[in-house]
Amino acid sequence: MKLGLQLGYWGAQPPQGVAELVAAAEDAGFDAIFSAEAWGSDAFTPLAWWGRETSRIRLGTSIVQMSGRAPTSIAMHVLTLDHLSGGRVILGMGVSGPQVVEGWYGQPFAKPLARTREVVDIIRQVLAREAPVTNAGPHYPLPFHGEGSVGLGKPLKPIVHPLRADVPIWLGAEGPKNVAQTAEIADGWIPIFYTPKSAGMYQPWLDEGFARPGARRTRAVFEIAATCHLQVVSDAEEKAAVVDAMRPFVSLYMGGMGAKEANFHNQVFVRMGYEDLAAEVQKLYLAGEKDRATALIPDELVDDMHIIGTAGEVKEKVAQWEETGVTTLLLSCRSAEEVRSVAELLA
Repeated sequence: MKLGLQLGYWGAQPPQGVAELVAAAEDAGFDAIFSAEAWGSDAFTPLAWWGRETSRIRLGTSIVQMSGRAPTSIAMHVLTLDHLSGGRVILGMGVSGPQVVEGWYGQPFAKPLARTREVVDIIRQVLAREAPVTNAGPHYPLPFHGEGSVGLGKPLKPIVHPLRADVPIWLGAEGPKNVAQTAEIADGWIPIFYTPKSAGMYQPWLDEGFARPGARRTRAVFEIAATCHLQVVSDAEEKAAVVDAMRPFVSLYMGGMGAKEANFHNQVFVRMGYEDLAAEVQKLYLAGEKDRATALIPDELVDDMHIIGTAGEVKEKVAQWEETGVTTLLLSCRSAEEVRSVAELLA
């Protein structure tokens, strides 16, 4: 199993010390660094900026929001960065949620599966550069001949010849249909809540996708990049403190991400067997009672979602994650020293 350094997206200001983290990850043998985007910093620019001082580590987006750019624009970003980095890009993409898609990008959220299929196909056409890019689908028609068209659009090929004709595409997916489609059309999957206890829930969905005619990958070569917080502690008391510190993040995703009728993260917890808890946490969170919502999150859920323990316990838990099919652990590290210590522990 490989290690990825999750840089995430920025808060109110650009983060400090990232260059040192990236350098430490490159030196320590991490496989990749990943950047994210919400409605502030974008996912591509940090990889170009901080990745310029690296030579080996892969550069991944986790994740690019599909509605933020035309599919051909995403492909142009990938083509450009892949050349600049010498062929090290991993394109991680996802549909985001209706609050962001319609509220920030001003695009319709409907038909996310169909839109994803079109986006992936168009990007692959651009990178293959075998013919002018066209798409007959209703979501991203190329050329465009709809209302307002002047009728002069023509199919085009990228001016720049891509360095690689087949850049890895990993998709963020949560529901059964989306996960199955990801296994069918993508090279990897970036689940948001994949844990040893919940892993069994996802296997039939993945198998459905692998079994479809024309599926790109088999389970043996498909990548699963799972995100978790990994921290080595000295004893049970310190572990309890770390678990308590992680509890608000769980309650945020369970109760506060999205509207009551459209919180896809909440639905994942329901599928994991926490239906009553998820409903109550969401009710309290949306009512502004965040502390009460957070207090309901059980220790065992936090412990399942993250890897927290003594050095021996951490190594044992990492092995459990690997046994479920995880090929990369995406970790958020706070210092270069922590990057090096994690790499040494799990070497």
